[in-house]
Amino acid sequence: MPGKWGDGRRVRIGLLGGSFNPAHPGHRHVAEMARHALRLDEVWLLVSPGNPLKPRAGMAPFGERLESARRIADGRRVIAVDVEARLGLRETERTLSRLRQLFPHAEFVWIMGADNMVQLPRWRRWRKLARGTPMAVLPRPGYTRRALDGPAAAVLRRYRRPCSALLAGAPRGHAAWCLVPAREHPASATAIRALRANATAAAPGHSPPSLPAPRQGAPAPAH
Repeated sequence: MPGKWGDGRRVRIGLLGGSFNPAHPGHRHVAEMARHALRLDEVWLLVSPGNPLKPRAGMAPFGERLESARRIADGRRVIAVDVEARLGLRETERTLSRLRQLFPHAEFVWIMGADNMVQLPRWRRWRKLARGTPMAVLPRPGYTRRALDGPAAAVLRRYRRPCSALLAGAPRGHAAWCLVPAREHPASATAIRALRANATAAAPGHSPPSLPAPRQGAPAPAH
């Protein structure tokens, strides 16, 4: 686990940030594909204490999400970390800036699914993030083409490189990004939560919410 005050290791570290609500095999797939394609020493599952772009409703407690990330990690090459919570940070660009101070000899790569690249322009200081940190984008069902045709990819098109050249040096003073050639993994945290909710609703003893009584003279709701 990375120490609170950092260290001087000379390593390549991939950062896969997210809510992990919950973590699932798709996250592990993304971590492993990026690690092999970019020859990373480690991938950190950077569990967010709270994503500013996601509603709080339906968000599991931080400790529960961190524990789910630990279950899919191996603790050696893929590590679940609570760095953002310990640093009191929630915005990616600020987190990366602080990590570079704490780990001055490490090379960081931001790893994200194509779904996150679609919404990248909504992130605060996203251009500064892309300018200073190499990014690896992983295919995601329903999002890969949208990401490559989207506004973020259009702005950053001149900085796209093969993954083999991602860490070879910043082109024109700007970090590069690449699309990792990997198969799409179907797992989805949204789908997992929906399945859990359906299983709870179907459990013995669970009563569905009752419909309000019809108003006087109004027809009863159809079933």
